[in-house]
Amino acid sequence: MDRCPLCGSHDNRWLVADTNRDYFRCLHCALIYADPTTHLASTQEKLVYDQHRNNSNDAGYRQFLARLATPLVMRLPLPPLFGLDFGSGPGPTLSVMLAEMGYTMTIYDPYFAAQSAVLACQYDFVTCTEAIEHFYQPAKEWGLLLGLVKPGGWLGIMTKLVTDTDAFGHWYYKNDPTHVSFFSRDTFCFLAQRDGLEVEFVGNDVILLRKPQ
Repeated sequence: MDRCPLCGSHDNRWLVADTNRDYFRCLHCALIYADPTTHLASTQEKLVYDQHRNNSNDAGYRQFLARLATPLVMRLPLPPLFGLDFGSGPGPTLSVMLAEMGYTMTIYDPYFAAQSAVLACQYDFVTCTEAIEHFYQPAKEWGLLLGLVKPGGWLGIMTKLVTDTDAFGHWYYKNDPTHVSFFSRDTFCFLAQRDGLEVEFVGNDVILLRKPQ
């Protein structure tokens, strides 16, 4: 591949292939990404998302999302604050949980809540759970996320992190055809340093980033 879709570097290499696609790794920002020519068309992608059955009444799903909600709220000032859940999916739940805690929440999803007006505002915090791995144009979408956060605000991300590039070829997480961008701690540390963010890693899959004042 000519350029990394996140940082634009030419310093990237073929990593591995499976029966469906090739994967490349950027040696500059450490992003691993699927061959863009194998990305699903939007109609095919939505068919996959339509199979998701998550909803706000599912106690197990709430417990899963609490892995991000709990540490994020610990770092936020008390309400009232305004938040955006980016990539809320067909059954918005994290926004419901945070609204129950007193925060004023808005949602955005390109397929299920495509209200472009909400992208013209800035928020005290933005959440993005199990969505960043779906970014087809991560440089553009990362820039959009940062632009949505007010100075001094927080960006909370949940995604499975690459921990072993040698074992990537056997990693179940890459087998979802809608998963195309795979981040590691090194990738988030690169972004934090480049963009002047504070970064914290909570557990195995939660990343909290604070924008400077």
